[in-house]
Amino acid sequence: MTNQPVTSPQFSSTLEDVAKQADYSLLDDLNADPDSTPTGEDHDPRQVFSGHYVPVKPTPLDDPQYVAHSPALFAELGFSDGLALNEDFMRFFSGDLSEAPQPLRRHGWATGYALSIYGREYIQQCPFGTGNGYGDGRALSVLEGRFGERRWEMQLKGAGRTPYCRGGDGRAVLRSSVREFLAQEHMHALGVPTSRSLSLFVSQSEQVRRPWYSENSSSIDPDRWVWNQTAISTRVAPSFLRVGQLELFARRARKQEHPNAAQELEMILKHIIDREYRAEIPADLDFSQQLVQLAQAFRGRLVSLVTHWLRVGYCQGNFNSDNCAVGGFTLDYGPFGFMEPFDPQYQPWTGGGWHFSFFNQPEAAQRNFHMFWTSLRTWKGFNKDQIAQLDQIRQGFPDAMAASIDQMWTAKLGLTAHHPKLVQRLFDLMQQTQVDYTIFFRELSNLPDSLKPLRASFYPTDEPGGGPSADDVPWNAWLSDWRAALRRDNGNDTEAAITARMKAINPKYILREWQLVPAYQQAASGQYSAIHTLQAVMTQPYAEQDAADRFYDLKPSSAFGMGGVSHMSCSS
Repeated sequence: MTNQPVTSPQFSSTLEDVAKQADYSLLDDLNADPDSTPTGEDHDPRQVFSGHYVPVKPTPLDDPQYVAHSPALFAELGFSDGLALNEDFMRFFSGDLSEAPQPLRRHGWATGYALSIYGREYIQQCPFGTGNGYGDGRALSVLEGRFGERRWEMQLKGAGRTPYCRGGDGRAVLRSSVREFLAQEHMHALGVPTSRSLSLFVSQSEQVRRPWYSENSSSIDPDRWVWNQTAISTRVAPSFLRVGQLELFARRARKQEHPNAAQELEMILKHIIDREYRAEIPADLDFSQQLVQLAQAFRGRLVSLVTHWLRVGYCQGNFNSDNCAVGGFTLDYGPFGFMEPFDPQYQPWTGGGWHFSFFNQPEAAQRNFHMFWTSLRTWKGFNKDQIAQLDQIRQGFPDAMAASIDQMWTAKLGLTAHHPKLVQRLFDLMQQTQVDYTIFFRELSNLPDSLKPLRASFYPTDEPGGGPSADDVPWNAWLSDWRAALRRDNGNDTEAAITARMKAINPKYILREWQLVPAYQQAASGQYSAIHTLQAVMTQPYAEQDAADRFYDLKPSSAFGMGGVSHMSCSS
């Protein structure tokens, strides 16, 4: 993989080529806020009482400079690599839409949504105390269209103030933008449903102040204010529709907050199906039955998503309903992290609490699904049988999640049948010994017949993060029982075949925070090679990469307890 743009004549090589594929279904099919301006000059915090979106002009970056783009996503979209350095492309995706060729719009759009935390709706987070000021505070969609065989929406993160900015400046800093840019493409390469990264541009002259950690600080909260370069990353998804949006329109309909509230709820429901589920839900079905199928399909996607998170050691530290995409993919890489020492209560975000910790993510997903289900039932067109079907789908969520997770642990261990006692014994040993989650399962994929190769995943007992000295007796007993289960489950399969299957789902490389830090620190000095190196390694996470062995390593003792590495506030 290379980050040097190479023009490919069969791909779109100009912004005019890209413009030909624009198709703004959200703007064309849904309602604008009636109090908005058609030009998008709407940057001050205010209440938004109705409508599905607010037209807003992005605030362009001053003196934008190219940092990175995703060659893989460019290829999927039919974009030439050379387009990443095209002046018009850079201008548009750093927030300046003033010279956008037709039919591209000269404004973007922000959306409102409700906020539920662990199944409870909050309105006090809104500065007006009504819930009418909560939404896209610094994210602006600027393009929707059909690229290749799919519909995609492109959204600028850090594009300035919107009516939902709640008094903030609407900017993102280079540090958080680098993290999100790399994480999205890494997750895609891991096989985890996710929003994607298109491009990353940084301002060469504009800075904002943010709270962050002093070097080597062990403080829980940021202990100083620092100046950061502003940046805009473009994230791409089939849509950015969220459970929180559905909640907002259901609340308005339930409380009859305006005359068109029930109609706007139905409109957003139709739009969700058209944008995210039309391939699965036939358009000729009665709409009420389409909604029942929507509930079933979303449950399946959400269950699968969280199962993938557990498989790769990912923790979504802030899994509120506004960060839960109704398309069933990972959205919003702010408070996130990849677990290193195995810890069921792993939570990298200082504001997250136990309810969003690693092993509690299935329960958090269930709470989000409950809010989705509650909102869906607000629609008045269901008959009694359909209400019963919806209730059954909701009641079946825990069993569906448990079955999916059991199947995942079975596959990670190379087995074909679930062995719950064997799995629980392993969890206990991993936690007692302080085992690196990723390295352990990767080494286990080689089917060791002794404990020695697995010790590469054990943190030293005399260093921070290390557990008590590994007791060989229970480990050897577990290893013997696991190998016996392998033989029983896999019959005549060769060890090479089992290893190949295990290595296809147990990655070798994960995006470790202590490896991210030098990349964004160097980027602040205009050096982007570390970003490109991480990008190359992390987009091939299952491959054996001899030159990348330094990325297959235990967390160093100096990084334990360090603010901005072991834990962080929202990275802004």
